[in-house]
Amino acid sequence: MSAEGRVNDFVIKLANVNGTGSASSNGLLMKSIFRMGIPVVGKNFFPSNIQGLPTWYEIRVTKDGYTCRTGTTDLMVAMNAETYAADLAELRPGGVLLYDSTWPRKDLQERNDVTVLGIPLSGMCNEAFDSARAKVLMKNVAYVGALVALLSIEMEVVENLLKETFSTKPHLMDANMQAIRMGYDYAIENFSCPLDMRLERMDKTDGYVMVDGNTTAGLGSVYAGATVVSWYPITPSTSLIDAYSIFCKQLRVEEDEGGSKVNNYCVIQAEDELAAIGMVLGANWNGARAFTSTSGPGISLMSEFLGLAYYAEIPAVVFDVQRVGPSTGMPTRTQQCDITSAAYASHGDTRHVLLFPADPTECFEMALNAFDLAERLQTPVIVLSDLDIGMNDWMIPEIQWDESYQPDRGKVYDADALKDMDKFYRYLDVDGDAIPWRTLPGVDSKGAYFVRGSGHNRYGGYTEKSDEYKDVLDRLRRKSDTAATIVPEPVVEHGVDVGAEKSWAVLSIGSCHGAIVEARDRLANEKVSFDYMRVKGFPFHSTVDEFIQKYERVFVVEQNRDAQLRQLLVNEFDINPAQLVPLLSYDGMPVGSDFIVEAIKTELQMQGAAAAG
Repeated sequence: MSAEGRVNDFVIKLANVNGTGSASSNGLLMKSIFRMGIPVVGKNFFPSNIQGLPTWYEIRVTKDGYTCRTGTTDLMVAMNAETYAADLAELRPGGVLLYDSTWPRKDLQERNDVTVLGIPLSGMCNEAFDSARAKVLMKNVAYVGALVALLSIEMEVVENLLKETFSTKPHLMDANMQAIRMGYDYAIENFSCPLDMRLERMDKTDGYVMVDGNTTAGLGSVYAGATVVSWYPITPSTSLIDAYSIFCKQLRVEEDEGGSKVNNYCVIQAEDELAAIGMVLGANWNGARAFTSTSGPGISLMSEFLGLAYYAEIPAVVFDVQRVGPSTGMPTRTQQCDITSAAYASHGDTRHVLLFPADPTECFEMALNAFDLAERLQTPVIVLSDLDIGMNDWMIPEIQWDESYQPDRGKVYDADALKDMDKFYRYLDVDGDAIPWRTLPGVDSKGAYFVRGSGHNRYGGYTEKSDEYKDVLDRLRRKSDTAATIVPEPVVEHGVDVGAEKSWAVLSIGSCHGAIVEARDRLANEKVSFDYMRVKGFPFHSTVDEFIQKYERVFVVEQNRDAQLRQLLVNEFDINPAQLVPLLSYDGMPVGSDFIVEAIKTELQMQGAAAAG
């Protein structure tokens, strides 16, 4: 389908230079579309340096409310001469390219199947503004003004957003509005406005907000009762701690008896990831709800402490906002490449609890799940988000809070219980669920015990006896079986022909979900229907194995090279590896529906050819 005649269904891509202030202008554009009641999603592709390299912001206008990339571009705003050629090549036939024609470029006319619109943005801003900084910043605002005319964005919406943003700085409000009007007037006077590709007001955003997953994870941690965070800065997880700190300043500041303000939270920037997780374990052992956030390199460094927490049975929550590896990799690109390293982090036999949020809503919900599970199971819980979820703009329903929520602190003996017992044994399974009772420091001397990562028996004593060591390790394995029954259950969506026997299905986790939802709709239009399971936690719920066994083939969609989710499934279940067909996207870009549609078609064609042969 060409870009011509598209209403509320196209992709805008804005190519800029990092550090030129384009982020606020691009955010203004996306929010304006959202305020018109039109579903929209934003993806930011930025370099890992501070300034100077190319950066792109992609806005998908999607009347159907899809959340993934399409892999195509209908309107390109080319503001970076270094990437002109690539930006022009990326446009689909019938698309539109808008560029700064202060310095005309004949090479942009090389494609006769796209429309090229030149606006002297720099020239206009050089004349209108005095400071060098304003001249650079305002040309970005001016192209937003041009798009207001070209796409039929409501000017009143833009004005209201600027008023909200600069309510305390009227001089900036005036300058931004001047730049908007400059771009708008030029487009009206020189082009046929609006384009055939345009916007029309809808009512599909009522009750929704635009937010990223790091923000909602930070908010969820506050609502879960977390009072301590220890962390070391690393892209793309840093903004999660920023959000947590901001929310704590709003929600966790109390007054003491004298009327002084007291912070009921503690944020510690540690010297490295090892120190960060060590402090988290200490705080949790003392009875606080504590967490850290990191990415793949941090998980590598934290592994030994995670093993200690698993073996000594200390609660902990870790948010792993995954990025491209190995090593430093590409810190500002997304992947799902920490699945196996997180599941089995540390040397020896360990199995950690993992949660797989699919969007910012689940980042909030799974923050609460993580703290409850960590204390209930007395073990580390790792929330595996990724850069796409954590740092990009998603349209989600307004978060609803259940006022009846009570934290699940798990099995904790209080002073009264300790006084009534003869002796407390830290690692004794008295209830048959493989989860022992614990105590908190200072409650009663009867609850004292020695925390150790060395060999210990069920009574908490040191041991090097093989049978006593094996007894504890076997119980930890049974505790993992208990975890499989209480992690969030998988979600199954059946194809349109519910009840019909199918030979294949799709299974996935996390941020692949949006692309799979759209791929299912697109394939359904071609009379191809399939069942789909989204796994939300590890250890895997028993229904995961039951789902897989129903089909001859299950396509496992994930964003890494080595099919780590598939490996985990093969490790945990008695499955013929050939039954699980990997569909792998690992170029660092959020997976799109195009990739899944084409990959499934290719696999089905190959299977059909093999059967015929």
